[in-house]
Amino acid sequence: MDVLSDAVAAMRTGRPHSSRTVRFAPWGIRFPASRGAGFHVVLQGEAWLLPPDAAPPVRLGPGDVVLLAHGTGHALADRPDTPPTDVAPRPDGSWPTPPDRGPVGARETLLLCGAYQLSRVRAHPLLTELPSYVHLPARAGAHPRLRAAVDLLGAELAEPQPGTDAVVPALLDTLLLYLLRTWWLTERPDRATGWSGALGDPAVAAALKAIHRDPARPWTVGELGAEGGLSRAAFARRFTALVGRPPLAYLTWWRLTTAGWLLRTDDLPLRVVAGRAGYSSEFAFAKAFKREYGMAPGRYRREAG
Repeated sequence: MDVLSDAVAAMRTGRPHSSRTVRFAPWGIRFPASRGAGFHVVLQGEAWLLPPDAAPPVRLGPGDVVLLAHGTGHALADRPDTPPTDVAPRPDGSWPTPPDRGPVGARETLLLCGAYQLSRVRAHPLLTELPSYVHLPARAGAHPRLRAAVDLLGAELAEPQPGTDAVVPALLDTLLLYLLRTWWLTERPDRATGWSGALGDPAVAAALKAIHRDPARPWTVGELGAEGGLSRAAFARRFTALVGRPPLAYLTWWRLTTAGWLLRTDDLPLRVVAGRAGYSSEFAFAKAFKREYGMAPGRYRREAG
């Protein structure tokens, strides 16, 4: 898997949820803070995002998409001055749907909203470095794959067919990856620095791909630099500047992140987890894991389960 796919997979927990709803003016919804991430798409009409941190309201027109990756509380409304009403998710994580009829002549807004459950114990910087919200305005011809995923998800929710229960979660996973890819590779204001620059830099991206492809391999800085055709010193400088930590420090961080994910999601023996994380002995693995997580691997598995 590539770094973006890995970053999302390592954080994902539970099952994503989505809904396609019509709102009739005046309306306002306040979403509480959560540990996950959420998105909203205006399919028809318009809405206003009332962002976290008292930022100015943001108008959302037809086709606009907004991603809130940090689970911060926020609100949507038909107008910036409409008081929002608190809503709470159901026990399964889905959101209650409003009545499908409104006052005669009321302005309608058709929304597509979704939520993802994420573990932030070892959050990848690809997500933690995102701003409080990502607004992707609709533009003719822009982001065709993202638009196709939105259209497919909207159609599946509007007219469920045999297999919808399997199709919707898969489309939600696809949509999240398209949202992140669109931001990091095309929409981020400064694409020459940070993780946007890392993903777009051939040498650094090649090294990251190698690490994620085979984290257990005993990589050296020279070998990682060779993946992208750079000398050891030049590669180390470029990687550290863009990723925010030296190559072998990132390798260790990702190995232990992978180990934590395996402990949460699988019942593999500890020696197997240790081997997949690049450690030749359970003792060395347990020592490194406790240093990073503050507890032994066995205890982490029990508490995470």
